[in-house]
Amino acid sequence: MNAFKSLTLTALLLAPLAALQAADSKPKAEPTNAKEAADKKNAAAAAIDVKYAALVARLTPEEQAWERTLQANLGGFYLPLYKAGRVKGSEQAWDYVKDVPGLPRVLLIGDSVSRGYTLAARKALAGKANVHRAPENCGPSANGLKKLDIWLAGGKWDVIHFNFGIHDRATPPDVYRQRLETLVTRMKATGAKVIWASTTPIPPDTKDGPKASEAIVEKNRIAAEVMAKHGVAIDDLFAFITPHLAQVQNPKDVHFKGEGYEVLGKQVADAIAAVLK
Repeated sequence: MNAFKSLTLTALLLAPLAALQAADSKPKAEPTNAKEAADKKNAAAAAIDVKYAALVARLTPEEQAWERTLQANLGGFYLPLYKAGRVKGSEQAWDYVKDVPGLPRVLLIGDSVSRGYTLAARKALAGKANVHRAPENCGPSANGLKKLDIWLAGGKWDVIHFNFGIHDRATPPDVYRQRLETLVTRMKATGAKVIWASTTPIPPDTKDGPKASEAIVEKNRIAAEVMAKHGVAIDDLFAFITPHLAQVQNPKDVHFKGEGYEVLGKQVADAIAAVLK
């Protein structure tokens, strides 16, 4: 056998061994199929659930009651995110708020944009007000009618700052108006000072297109009329944030960057402080 044939035979014999060695060198943690990926995700979620349950077990009865409220209302998307944040020890909009005696109590009601500016508003009002948040992404006005009693159940409120809009862009105008009328009446009946937050803009290049942007302008017009009728203060977040959208709003998205939520939270805090005076 000549040298060339000998080398070729050796290479053929060693090729399967090299392939096996290469396979063994691949990271074991990488999922190889959809089932393995799903199993890995479920295992991670189960581990978080165990840690979260242990954390809740160490809380005060009042804090445990709040956690049960969140568990019943946050839903399949937000509850896992909240649990993961709690286990990591990160500060969150839905954290339990232990009231400082003597300070007014404020409730924020709104969707994910409201959730985004909650921490900034709470920080800006530290030492001036106890800032709570409704225990879910409040969604459309229809959900407000259904869940308002749950959101108001935390005690006596001095100020309620609320919004419904982004999730109502497809709601017929007359229906939206009637729902706001009912919601405002129910909130004012608590004795709280009520503030309406106008809905922040939807960019015309989102998947819903320019019609969604136009719908928000229409909904804000209807809301302004309802609030004027009921003597409700307006925190015009739409007008406030519009000049800054290019810098603070995510591209093709209704949501904002961290900087955007910071400035929105400060504006919300200023609006609340104004009515507290």
